[in-house]
Amino acid sequence: MTQSTMTLVLYFVVFFGIMYFLMIRPQQKQAKKRQALMSSLRTRDQVITTGGIYGKITKVKEDSVILEIADKVEIEMAKSGIVSVENREIELDKK
Repeated sequence: MTQSTMTLVLYFVVFFGIMYFLMIRPQQKQAKKRQALMSSLRTRDQVITTGGIYGKITKVKEDSVILEIADKVEIEMAKSGIVSVENREIELDKK
């Protein structure tokens, strides 16, 4: 291999390393945090949905939750529609 070929290969390795640390790794961290949020939902959590609705979880099902959004007003929504939990911090498991 010539010197110019080695330089080109080195540029590609550096470029993909930068792309990994700037794009791929942060997305993986965000996906892990989102998964931790979905798996740690429990009753009495104060949550915000993707539509901006504030509510309190009254029942957790396998793929959905029952939210109380006002007195005696409950809706069922998919777990994936929950953006954040307001009353506690979600910890990522260090594996």
